Amino acid sequence: MTIPALSWSGAMQAQTQPQGDWYDRPMRWAQVAFTEDDPGNYDPKMWLDYFKEIHADAACLSAGGCVAFYPTKIPLHYRSKYLGNTDAFGDLLKGCRALGMNVIARTDPHACTEEAFAAHPEWVARTADGKPRRHWAAPDLYVTCALGPYNFDFMTAVTREIMTLYQPDGIFSNRWHGSGICYCESCKTKFRAFSGMELAPTEKVRVAWGEWNQARLFELWKIWDDTIRAVNPRASFIANSGGGALSELDMKTVGEKSHTLFADRQARRGVMLPWGNGKNGKEYRATMGKKPIGGIFSVGVEEPYRWKDSVQSAAEIEVWALDGVAHGLRPWFTKFNAKPMDKRWMPVVSKIFNWHWKNEKYLRNEANLAQVAIVYSQQTAHYYGGDKAKDLVEDPQLGFYQALVEARVPFEMVHEGLLDAAHVDRYRVLVLPNLAALSEKQCQQLEAYVERGGSIVATYETSLYDEHGKKRKDFRLGNLFGCRVNGPGETRMQNSYLNLEAGTDFSSLLQGFEGTSRIINGVKRVDAAPLQAGYKAPLTLVPTYPDLPMERVFTTVPRTNIPGVFLKRHGKGRVVYFPMDLDRTYWEVLSPDHFVLLRNAVAWAQGERGPVKVSGAGLLDLAYWTQKDSLALHLVNLTNPMAMKGPFREIYPMGPFDIEIELPQGFQPGAAKALSDGSPLAYQVEGRILKTQIRKVEILEVLAIDRAI
Repeated sequence: MTIPALSWSGAMQAQTQPQGDWYDRPMRWAQVAFTEDDPGNYDPKMWLDYFKEIHADAACLSAGGCVAFYPTKIPLHYRSKYLGNTDAFGDLLKGCRALGMNVIARTDPHACTEEAFAAHPEWVARTADGKPRRHWAAPDLYVTCALGPYNFDFMTAVTREIMTLYQPDGIFSNRWHGSGICYCESCKTKFRAFSGMELAPTEKVRVAWGEWNQARLFELWKIWDDTIRAVNPRASFIANSGGGALSELDMKTVGEKSHTLFADRQARRGVMLPWGNGKNGKEYRATMGKKPIGGIFSVGVEEPYRWKDSVQSAAEIEVWALDGVAHGLRPWFTKFNAKPMDKRWMPVVSKIFNWHWKNEKYLRNEANLAQVAIVYSQQTAHYYGGDKAKDLVEDPQLGFYQALVEARVPFEMVHEGLLDAAHVDRYRVLVLPNLAALSEKQCQQLEAYVERGGSIVATYETSLYDEHGKKRKDFRLGNLFGCRVNGPGETRMQNSYLNLEAGTDFSSLLQGFEGTSRIINGVKRVDAAPLQAGYKAPLTLVPTYPDLPMERVFTTVPRTNIPGVFLKRHGKGRVVYFPMDLDRTYWEVLSPDHFVLLRNAVAWAQGERGPVKVSGAGLLDLAYWTQKDSLALHLVNLTNPMAMKGPFREIYPMGPFDIEIELPQGFQPGAAKALSDGSPLAYQVEGRILKTQIRKVEILEVLAIDRAI
């Protein structure tokens, strides 16, 4: 295989095409999540006028489940006590349809009333000691069991009633997948039949329960989808589920089942980076392909305290929503409580949506032109990571993600279940951040990818475990890596370093380290020995030595021949393997030297310049897309003192930026412009490289290039 050059004919032609006849139409979503006291107390006209103002073309409206906002006839389907003889859901749905909007109904089945519990105690989830679970936030309610008769019987009837009465375009169900392990009699009986084990808080049970839980939820998905389609064949069940490696449902299956999905990462919390919304979009797209994905963002303050009746800063709302837009998400704002007391969010969302509407032509993406992709692995998280999945699986991925953003490398995400040629051959480089648990088939696919001309960059225990988390005696990809396991390794290297070895065949890995002969190491290490006799690595290990007392901070082993990296050409491709958790350590300490190493490793693996080069100061997140008759390069400005811990207080414009982009084969450029600035741009073309300049980026600027007519 020769990795293809950028092609105008469609870099994502192997991706799954959208199905159905309405799903790809909406570009801007509005959600009003009713509170029980909304009926009769809120202003529907205000919302409809606002939807029209912001050019929203689809809406998600609360219908039933925990609380019914329509005149339900189903016993024990609790109606809002404020509903009276009105129909809050139906009336707002009617108004949206008059505006030409698509409408989906929201249900939430995760809680029920005391009356429902008294009549059907089997509907309620149980703790390990058999006690019914009271709701953690509303103690007058009970937490329902997602895997038993409440969802399979009662909520199926609710779904059928909503579809029959209102014919919405779909049912979007929130918190439909339960709230952890349930110990009710139904779950215990069905789990025993599935696994032969009793439910208990053990690791073996946790793994088996995860498998059964997933099978049961996909069974429920089919029942609800069939129920919906029996009433309206154009509609479907839309699960509020999915995401990255820690998602409980297999994203490959989710992508196959869905016509559309909505990435529910509403806002930042803790030390989450502002690129987190775009990352979620990439994770969904890895299995959804070209199917439309909405990006749900909240205007309220998120976890852990969830202040929903007040709002975030304007700058924070913008950066979160627009980073999602840059990475292909269709914006969806959500507002809890239809009686807004704090309306400062409304002009902000109006600004975002109106810009989006004005420039929609350049946002209906056909293909992403990234040549690098990070592979994420749910089986590694589930079987290898377990209760340490954040440290062992998610943090390495986040570290590499941050490094690629800083390096201004446009990149995508790939799901472990889609490593076949049709899905990965469009990339020059696959990054494997501690992808420890890989099956024989997946390893064969990666080997074939490299033989055909692709390159990989891998870290730490990649391929050292099978798909069920059983440790192998050696790397399954050791032949690719050029090394074998030589010993037990180390799980905490304290004050360990890497010597820079000049004069090797891979000196480009050491570019940017002038003035030093040593940099810091990772924290965890596999003891790996080269397969090739006489292999000289550009990095070698300096073992742990004391960091206290200060008088003892020196090493008696200043140099070893133990490789700190393995680089090789294999088949038509290239391979870089770091036998330590360099990516995870980078996420923890953000060492500039680790950034340079990770950046250089990807650059060497890529073997030639990438499709985009952006010069100028600042932290930018990039995305490069084709549309039907245009190209669009997104530059998201993350430069902000609050980038590492939000919220943004204000925006710090950056620029100018000199831009060089590789034009796809067959694309002849016409007019170019900056969408946010609104000004035309002059450019020059040398071969297939277009050069221009963006004067300023506030939060999002898009270089849009029309195809010459």
